[in-house]
Amino acid sequence: MNNIAYYNGKTGSMEEITIPLNDRAVYFGDGVYDATSVKNGVAFALEEHMDRFYNSCRLLEIDFHIKRDELEEILKGLVAKYDKDKTGMLYWQASRGTAPRSHAYPEGVKPNLLAFVNEFKMTPFDVDYDVISMEDKRFFYCNIKTLNLIPSVFGAQRAKERGCDEIIFHRGSRVTEGAHSNVLIINNGALVSPPADELILPGITRKHLMELSSELDIPVEIRPFSMVELMNADEVIICSSGTLCARVKTVDSIPVGGKDEKTLRALQGAYGEKFRKYVGL
Repeated sequence: MNNIAYYNGKTGSMEEITIPLNDRAVYFGDGVYDATSVKNGVAFALEEHMDRFYNSCRLLEIDFHIKRDELEEILKGLVAKYDKDKTGMLYWQASRGTAPRSHAYPEGVKPNLLAFVNEFKMTPFDVDYDVISMEDKRFFYCNIKTLNLIPSVFGAQRAKERGCDEIIFHRGSRVTEGAHSNVLIINNGALVSPPADELILPGITRKHLMELSSELDIPVEIRPFSMVELMNADEVIICSSGTLCARVKTVDSIPVGGKDEKTLRALQGAYGEKFRKYVGL
């Protein structure tokens, strides 16, 4: 199948599955989600994504009732029905439940689980990104993977209008992340990442890049960095589940990076090998 979806025990195509009007995801975005790439019938790093999903539920105070092994069985069941020859994206979300619209948490309802797998193209390592920068006006829950994504939607649209691939958010001078990715830099031979505080999502791909750096004896620095440092960095990196490690070549039409291709390619090569080994290619 080219797509397969699930909602509270019902399975079908994405065109067939519906959700109730009173699902709190509809009018409050009251829920959390996670997603990972699918290749060769395998969901990449599923365990780590499930760790983050359950942590997001905890932080948003959603008492998710489906046990971890049951959820894993549901998700792997969807992947098994998806076309093994196609690259896909596995997405799942939990809303707080179904109840008449009222801001306070409803009592006596169970969370709703929605999931699907559909076709998705991952970004090849040899594709460089053009990005724009934008002041980060999001709230201080960016470490929770919630359904509240309007600022990221705005940012992605502004990037699209300018013929670019992504944005880089910043709060004042401090770089945070992208609309749907983490942002890292390479400077003086070290991989530098913003700290995983309430201003950024703790990306699984970000975590993998730091682990791979250590394996390659590339120093890792976890600290805030500014837009000025980013613009002068040896390399600028965008990473996400669909873009494992992409070089940024321009920010606001100004060329950046391109000064430490050796370190960048070493990271890309190591990540490519890690991904292929995990999915059995």
